[in-house]
Amino acid sequence: MVSRFRDWLKQSERNAMSALANYREGIFEEVCFESHQAAEKAIKALLNYLHKERRGHSLLFLLSEAQVEVPEEIKQCVLYLDKHYIPSRYPDVYDEGTPSDYYTKEDAEGCLSCMSKIIDWVKSTVK
Repeated sequence: MVSRFRDWLKQSERNAMSALANYREGIFEEVCFESHQAAEKAIKALLNYLHKERRGHSLLFLLSEAQVEVPEEIKQCVLYLDKHYIPSRYPDVYDEGTPSDYYTKEDAEGCLSCMSKIIDWVKSTVK
């Protein structure tokens, strides 16, 4: 397997930039989705660094493939962000309205915080 963990991290950081831009614009559902994407790509960077590959989007199951010691705070953030992967994008998740009707600044801030923690943890792990 070709080592491309730096490419995965670079794209993770681009998704993080997108999450922050959406936060500034008040597009909170997109903040949550982009935060998930940034975390996903950071975890895939870790897997690539470890010469492992797993397809999919569940942060929980991606991270389980790494078989490394994961701090409790990171585990909690993975679970938090996974809960936003579908409902931040699809109106049919809700009885009425769109994701923009349901997502708040507090949701966005929680996602940004978790995204940053995961990216920082991955960076400290792949050094």
